[in-house]
Amino acid sequence: MTAVAQNHERIDLRTSPEIKELIVRAATTAGMSVSAFLLGTAQERARQILAEQEMMTLTSRDWNAFAKALDNADKPRPKLSAAMKRHRAWQQDKT
Repeated sequence: MTAVAQNHERIDLRTSPEIKELIVRAATTAGMSVSAFLLGTAQERARQILAEQEMMTLTSRDWNAFAKALDNADKPRPKLSAAMKRHRAWQQDKT
């Protein structure tokens, strides 16, 4: 039977006796080890913090403006079309 090696990182921290007792009590109440409690709580909070930074919340007015901009993205752009024609002509002249 082949054993699968797992890589684990270690996090060390120091705290006051009062905070340690609080964490131990909470972990015990939750039926978890202190390590599992700390990891689970830290992971949940880390995800919340990152979600707040990575997610954008729009008001309904801003959402409507955003959706309208997306709806108008495929409309003809005469100046852009003219620029593309000039570019193609310029490319053909180079050859």
